[in-house]
Amino acid sequence: MDTHRHGPTAPAPADDTDAVLAGVGPRLRALRTARNATLDQLSAETGISVSTLSRLESGQRRPALELLLPLARVHGVPLDELVGAPETGDPRVHLRAVAWRGGSILPLSRGGSGLQAFKHVIPASVPEGTPELRTHDGWDWLYVLKGRLRVVLGEHDLVLPAGEAAEFDTRTPHWFGRVGPGDVEFLSLFGRQGERMHVRAAPPGRFE
Repeated sequence: MDTHRHGPTAPAPADDTDAVLAGVGPRLRALRTARNATLDQLSAETGISVSTLSRLESGQRRPALELLLPLARVHGVPLDELVGAPETGDPRVHLRAVAWRGGSILPLSRGGSGLQAFKHVIPASVPEGTPELRTHDGWDWLYVLKGRLRVVLGEHDLVLPAGEAAEFDTRTPHWFGRVGPGDVEFLSLFGRQGERMHVRAAPPGRFE
């Protein structure tokens, strides 16, 4: 009998469920790092201990509803997006912006364990901030689409105009924000440590 038309849908195999749950950790890490938030900050926002958050992101802790609900609220994403639906063959990414320091972050990829793409928008109404340098595992690549982006990277204090790119190891203390008049828009690609981009558009010696 064709159960898709004449009967109830069979439950998803356990392997499929495990695969979906295995993608939650990398997705949580990508959302947190896109907001440039530390585990300590996320713990204060959600009431979940740092050790539990770390184990969730690394896949050592199985995600449960009572943990996912506050995380979805803080990250500003629907619960089903946080968990991630199985592939349906539709290549489109349904964009949902996440609030970030007065601006917004738009995920441009589905999540998972590979490189993650984001578009950041910082409106002109957001004051030029005081750098608060942070670190986390990973590698980041930035490309400025509009305006001027200030990037503080360790001892370097740089201003990137539209059309300029930079990449760096996120274990180096870093911060970025708008500078000058007008909105700032930029793209970022983030990967876990070791997933380095194959592009270096910064002029030679810029980070040396």
